[in-house]
Amino acid sequence: FVTFRKGKTPRRPGPKKGSNVEKDPVGVYCRIRPLGTEDQECCVEMISNSTIQLHAPDGLKANRNGEFKEMQYSFKKVFGINTTQMELFEDIGRPLVEDLIHSKNGLLFTYGVTGSGKTYTMTGSPGEGGLLPRSLDLLFNSIGPFQAKRFVFKPDDKNGMEIQSQVDALLERQKRDSQQSVPRTPSSRLKADPEFADMISPEEACKCDNVDDDCCYSVFVSYIEIYNNYIYDLLEDAPFDPIRPKWLGGGTPVRNNEFIPPQSKLLREDQNHNMYVAGCMEVEVKSTEEAFEVFWKGQKKRRIANTQLNRESSRSHSVFTVKLAQAPLDADGDHILQDKNQVTVSQLCLVDLAGSERTSRTRAEGSRLREAGNINQSLMTLRTCIEVLRENQMYGTNKMVPYRDSKVTHLFKNYFDGEGKVRMIVCVNPKADDYEESSLVMRFAEMAQEVEVARPVDRPICALAAGRRHRNQAFRDELSRRLEERGNSNNADPGLLNQLIESLPPIPRCELVDPADDQTLPNLIEVLERRHHIRQMITEQFNQTANMLRSKLQQFDSQIGTRETFIQNQQSKISEKDKVILNQRSEIDRLEKKSKTLEYKIDILQKTTDMYEQDKRSLQLELETREQRLQKELSERRRMEQRMQGMVTDTKLKWEKECERRVNAKQLEMQNKLWVKDEKLKQLKAIVTESNSSCSAERPQRPSRERDRDRNMGQKRSASPSPAAPPVRPTHRRSHSCGGEKWVDHKPSTNLDLDTVMQPILPNAIKVSTPNEKALSKCHKYVLRHQELASDGEIETKLIKGDVFKTRGGGQAVQFTDIETLKQENPTAPRYILSSDQSPFSMSFVNPGPRVWRTSGEEQNPH
Repeated sequence: FVTFRKGKTPRRPGPKKGSNVEKDPVGVYCRIRPLGTEDQECCVEMISNSTIQLHAPDGLKANRNGEFKEMQYSFKKVFGINTTQMELFEDIGRPLVEDLIHSKNGLLFTYGVTGSGKTYTMTGSPGEGGLLPRSLDLLFNSIGPFQAKRFVFKPDDKNGMEIQSQVDALLERQKRDSQQSVPRTPSSRLKADPEFADMISPEEACKCDNVDDDCCYSVFVSYIEIYNNYIYDLLEDAPFDPIRPKWLGGGTPVRNNEFIPPQSKLLREDQNHNMYVAGCMEVEVKSTEEAFEVFWKGQKKRRIANTQLNRESSRSHSVFTVKLAQAPLDADGDHILQDKNQVTVSQLCLVDLAGSERTSRTRAEGSRLREAGNINQSLMTLRTCIEVLRENQMYGTNKMVPYRDSKVTHLFKNYFDGEGKVRMIVCVNPKADDYEESSLVMRFAEMAQEVEVARPVDRPICALAAGRRHRNQAFRDELSRRLEERGNSNNADPGLLNQLIESLPPIPRCELVDPADDQTLPNLIEVLERRHHIRQMITEQFNQTANMLRSKLQQFDSQIGTRETFIQNQQSKISEKDKVILNQRSEIDRLEKKSKTLEYKIDILQKTTDMYEQDKRSLQLELETREQRLQKELSERRRMEQRMQGMVTDTKLKWEKECERRVNAKQLEMQNKLWVKDEKLKQLKAIVTESNSSCSAERPQRPSRERDRDRNMGQKRSASPSPAAPPVRPTHRRSHSCGGEKWVDHKPSTNLDLDTVMQPILPNAIKVSTPNEKALSKCHKYVLRHQELASDGEIETKLIKGDVFKTRGGGQAVQFTDIETLKQENPTAPRYILSSDQSPFSMSFVNPGPRVWRTSGEEQNPH
């Protein structure tokens, strides 16, 4: 976890008010990619070299009621569908590379919707190199003869450069070559990757002319990606992990084939308040092929995925940084000045932003959905920063620009604060499906053009005299030429003519100082005669050689006639062979281009296949993990079920025993109470019987209602009378239902039919389930059958009876007068009675006999 301090990053002290600081607007260009098929609807039209027009699709107009209108947007320059990669580079990339050579920073990034051609514009394809390979080719073609040896310039890991002496650089080179475990810098003699080997044809190679030849240069490249708002180094050496496809960079093996994911990098601020990636690997390269190899090494690790809109959609923002270090030579033009203050470092950042996308169109899920959210969030932060910068410049406000909300804006904040030129290429897909996204991109590009960035100042020129390297090289060339001439003169063979010339005697001195001198003239005459003789011999030798040459020329002239015809025939054959060779070469070139294209497609398919294989392995691993988890859950569930079944069985047996014990106890308690009640009733009945027989004459006659109550009370008692008392036969009240009246028998549908010996039967009755006025008008009596559960668990039926009479309004009314209770008893239920020969507290078990109905009737208050 990284804890950032609150507040803004300290800036350089800005220019005071009134100071003349020149500013340039952000250069925004537009490039339109061709349509995929001719039948697709186009919504972008190129009006001029700097203006395009957006047409809303017809379906969108109908849905929005004409809300979207045709809008025009202006750019610094618009590149149509027929624009070549070379034309795009000459207008955008070449000025940035020239500024890089002159120690000025630059930022170039592509922006647009996913599938609009951003990666193709930045990288290109075989035969059609993009901005990145052409920039590297121009840089190395310009500074190639003036590059320093390896390890003369060395990064100090703090965004700066150090200068080593020639001896230290040689020792470090030998040390690196001797250490096999240390990864070596890619060699320029190695063959480059076939996908990037022929991106730029020799005819398109170019170079800068205004290069300072009194300096030494070294190029360092780095390649990072910003994935889910984390920075990863794509050049970091780490093995690939196929089990964890999330981490395409792999990790360091630990144990049991487990891998540690690559560590994200942090942003730091150097002593000049410039932002850089701490711990990022910077590789020194000496040629375009080396730079291609390093770039392709990181490109293979970049995160891409297959979506509904793009087969190779970039899932991260990639930043390829070219850093150029240069230092002046000494006064002799032989060695680099060992002064760190004289070293200047400039860099060019080539950024390929991931495309904005809508999940409703890509149908992203899981990690793809999270990636799309982070991409859109970072692009929104970039848009917010541009808006705040524009507002501060146009209205004079001092709002804080939210650079820290995203790693992309935080890394490039120095460029927007005036550290170099900023160029943006807006890539547009003209198909109608991308209209809404393209309109948002256009509005952002139009707003970005209004932001101005301070123009970088030129670096000071070294105080030493110019042309030091040239003078030193001219001196070396002249010295080598003289040495070569001297060596040729010592080793030459003069021949016969040279021997004759050398045999000429030298002319002696001809001065006469004494008149008596008689030796000088004879000696002179002798020398002259010898020289004359030698000259005659030279003339004869020359004539012989001339005659021989003349004879040979005559022989050659005689053979010319025959040879001319032969030469003409051979020339005609050669011309025919040349035509065949040209045709074969053109065919070979066509096949080579086709082979390169197929190799490129094969590599793309291989990467896609690898990606699918990784997804397949990850899904299989996840499926196996889930199956194991499911089997574990099923086994755990079976064990739980068995355990619960055992617990339920034990609990059931326990409660069955407890219920049986409680039921037995309750039955004993109830039978005991019934026995006590029956005993008391027997005693009471005996007393009443004796008192009735002895005092019948003395007591007055009771009313008929009291007699009926006594009869019913006697009917309720089931105990037999005492053998000493005479038998009592009370007269029972006849039921009201036995008369000749007509009844309405109201039996609800919820009542149960009881399987008893005696059934309540009502003759002349109209049976209904719900009472109605028609039935009541035909009858005089009414009875309702009501069932409920008694306290001992038996079903109890109540016959609620009443009289039917007419009301004053012409309706029918019922006045209830009587209730009969019918209770069913189980004949198999045990009963406890008291024997006459046992103690009051001893009981015996007997069967009470057949099932009977007990009827109790009471007169109810009619009111």
